[in-house]
Amino acid sequence: VCFVEVLYSTVRSCFQVSFSSTGYSIPFHFIVHIMTKSSSSYGTLCTAAAVMAVLSLTASHSSSSSPTTLLVGVSAAHSPSPRRSGIVQPFVTRRLDKFPRGGGGARHAKKATAGAVAETTTTAPSTEGASIPNEVFNLVKGIVGVGVLSLPAGIAAFGDAPSAVLPATVLIAAIGILSGFGFYLIGKVCAYTGATSYREAWSKSIGPSTSWIPASSCTIKTCLACLAFSMVLGDTFSALLGTARTPTLLAVTTFLLLPLCLLKNLKSLAPFSLLGVMGMGYTAVAMGLRYFDGSYALPPSGEDGIGGGGGGGALVGSVAKALQPQFGSKGASSVFSGQSLILVCMLSTAYMAHFNAPKFYLELKNNTLPRYSQVVSYSFGISILLMSIITMLGFLTFGKSCSGLVLNNYSTKDLWMSGSRIAVAISLVFSYPLAFTGCRDGIMDILNIPLEKRSASLLNTLTVTILSILTIGALILKDVSFVLAFGGATLGNALTYVYPALMYRSIVKQQNRTTETPQVLASLASALLGIVMGIIGAKMAIQNA
Repeated sequence: VCFVEVLYSTVRSCFQVSFSSTGYSIPFHFIVHIMTKSSSSYGTLCTAAAVMAVLSLTASHSSSSSPTTLLVGVSAAHSPSPRRSGIVQPFVTRRLDKFPRGGGGARHAKKATAGAVAETTTTAPSTEGASIPNEVFNLVKGIVGVGVLSLPAGIAAFGDAPSAVLPATVLIAAIGILSGFGFYLIGKVCAYTGATSYREAWSKSIGPSTSWIPASSCTIKTCLACLAFSMVLGDTFSALLGTARTPTLLAVTTFLLLPLCLLKNLKSLAPFSLLGVMGMGYTAVAMGLRYFDGSYALPPSGEDGIGGGGGGGALVGSVAKALQPQFGSKGASSVFSGQSLILVCMLSTAYMAHFNAPKFYLELKNNTLPRYSQVVSYSFGISILLMSIITMLGFLTFGKSCSGLVLNNYSTKDLWMSGSRIAVAISLVFSYPLAFTGCRDGIMDILNIPLEKRSASLLNTLTVTILSILTIGALILKDVSFVLAFGGATLGNALTYVYPALMYRSIVKQQNRTTETPQVLASLASALLGIVMGIIGAKMAIQNA
């Protein structure tokens, strides 16, 4: 019930509307009633239905819905609509040519002009835009996504004892701080140059002739995110329906994903972005409940019974042997092995939201660098906390046997986790087209296909072709943690640590900002660390796979 009250307050604050009308009070009271009175699978489905009803009402009563993204940080987008229209994607490289609210376009043009005329000064602060709490809420939504459910497998890559969570938590915090530093540097470059996108920031700092490098990196990273989405959908729907993974994924792709990806206007999908946040909150609560009630605890050594009188958890017997909890002796000291870099590279993907840094800076009200720094600090601090909690709960429950998607470890008879699977499935289905559009548009940009030649038939052909390739890849690959680790080791580290440092160093040199030499050295050290982690991490990810 407390959880629902928090959701109530969050949604009310987010959408800045009154919930006193019957249209809002009935769904929320219905959720409370279902959660407190029902323990059946019917109750779980009704809860999901009630949440959908709230989202639909919110969409129809509010035109200023708060944006979010779902994954990979799976927290990073070629969004067809700007963030304030209801969606934040973690993979945006397209310029913000329009703002949906009145006055935004003029403010955007003013910033671009200021940056072009006065290259050595910071752009003037905006008097319009989002408040710091709104920015923090939206950025946390953009970082903490379904990708966090793969992080327990990152700990299992190097340790199998409960004490392994201690150095893992340190790594989660350290990578979060480094990622936040890179996010701040991108905003700083935009402040110094008037850039409005990641690619434009590169063009104005390093040069337009090489701007294809970050653009291509963003596009490929988006494709990897879509691949991870497909893999998670295959695992989630097959667990919910009790069917084989291959035919399930083919059916989901054909009858759900393809029609949605063929849509020309994705604005109607905006309300479902909030479901991802609610689903992650519910999942964290459910994982905590199952850890503390011992439902997945193995029986003491030497006992044969599980879930009955043998001392084991009530649900562990319904889990496949390979997915049951398994603990050993590799504890905190195991973090010094090269395998720990798999977790590091997965975290590079999990914290990925850097393509949206220009938008967060531009849309912040009174967007001075100190205020932007507050947004970054609060957002990444909260994200570090949430990721640490979910990662620890997953690993402490299953240990070495943590799957690439920890939801796979939980029994299909577990009603609490079935609710989590439903939320993740619905959220992913409606978020998939948003990331996919970025993938498709990015490929057309790389191929230099002009806008006037992007006909409906061409878009449809590319949609079917790309979606088919992604689906085939998802059928071949089974471990989503490998995709996240390898993508983080290569493109993730580049976009998070290397590119921001290079842009910042270049613009400081161009504008002769000698007082910022210490920050430049710190950024270059971060970039060097990212390169080393990327090389070793990619090697470890391939070997582990």
